[in-house]
Amino acid sequence: MPARRLLAVAALAALTTAPLAARAQDAAAGEAVFKKQCAICHSPVQGKNMIGPSLFGIVGRTAGTVPNFRYSPANKNSGIVWDAAKLDPYLTNPKAVVPGTIMTYAGLKDATQRADLIAYLETLK
Repeated sequence: MPARRLLAVAALAALTTAPLAARAQDAAAGEAVFKKQCAICHSPVQGKNMIGPSLFGIVGRTAGTVPNFRYSPANKNSGIVWDAAKLDPYLTNPKAVVPGTIMTYAGLKDATQRADLIAYLETLK
């Protein structure tokens, strides 16, 4: 009986100290981040440019290619195709990823909020 109890305690300890599974990205939470952080300059609506270009269809799009928007030469010539792997560092620090960008946003430092925001941007199709 003591061996079983010891085994049970060891199993419980392993379960409580094991790393938690990664939190799934939450597009609804990302929409809230978008409204707070991005919507002042960007629209999620296709063809609706504001201070910044529309972010409709951003995932899979080449940087600097939204029609009727005046991009900086840095963005236009970056050659970036936006996907989660490119958006994450860009949203962390835009000027570090695209030196010379005219986007004045300082960046979103919270990794969970960035992941959620990217999940939301992926829905804009």
